[in-house]
Amino acid sequence: MSDKTFDSIGLIVVGDEILSGKRQDKHMATVISTLRERGLELSWCQYLADEPALITHTLKRTLATDDVVFSFGGIGATPDDHTRQCAADALGVELVLHPDAEREIRARFDMQVTPQRLAMGEFPRGSRIIPNPYNRIPGFSVKHHHFVPGFPQMSWPMIAWVMDNWYADLHAAGSIAESAVVVRGAGESQLIDLMNETLARFPGLKVFSLPHMSETDRYIELGVRGDAQKVPVAIAEIKSGVTALGFTWSLHP
Repeated sequence: MSDKTFDSIGLIVVGDEILSGKRQDKHMATVISTLRERGLELSWCQYLADEPALITHTLKRTLATDDVVFSFGGIGATPDDHTRQCAADALGVELVLHPDAEREIRARFDMQVTPQRLAMGEFPRGSRIIPNPYNRIPGFSVKHHHFVPGFPQMSWPMIAWVMDNWYADLHAAGSIAESAVVVRGAGESQLIDLMNETLARFPGLKVFSLPHMSETDRYIELGVRGDAQKVPVAIAEIKSGVTALGFTWSLHP
């Protein structure tokens, strides 16, 4: 499926329960881990309330990009599940019962199939299904957008399946690395020139500076992330640069 033309990888989490604080989101951490295992990174994340206009507007915007997007939640059949219809509206197509989804749902429920259960297999016309190993109620994909349930035991294996079956050619496990040092005695402003020099010398790497402050200790975590072959060389130069500026550094645990 992959044509290697996507710009970045994004995440959408739909649900009032997240924004109200009733539940804590765990999807982002799992997506980051799933991508990192395959040498990829998450670029953005957006949380949305169960508001059809907002969901539709967001999907219109993201579907107009070349981003790979994982969307969690809102694909069930209860009145507050809007994502399937919003995706169809964003695409300007109708919801239709997907034949593969119908087969999965009928296999799951047998003689207990109801119209409400079959409705969970209604996806925007032109979609592909994402198999659900937990209860056989599939998710769906359209373009590079992949829609899965909000339940972790279902959705997390589903996104791994998508990555391994449709984007396997993009995997580059071990190609991304991160390294940092702890710098004491310096303010961030005193390290800006060194950070800019590192960016100039190592295009494509990301430089980060994270101040840590407590009642007993203050320091800056200074590091680089990116190409695993460039990171060791870049962090070595950062160490030398910090020393040259007259500050002390130690390895970040």
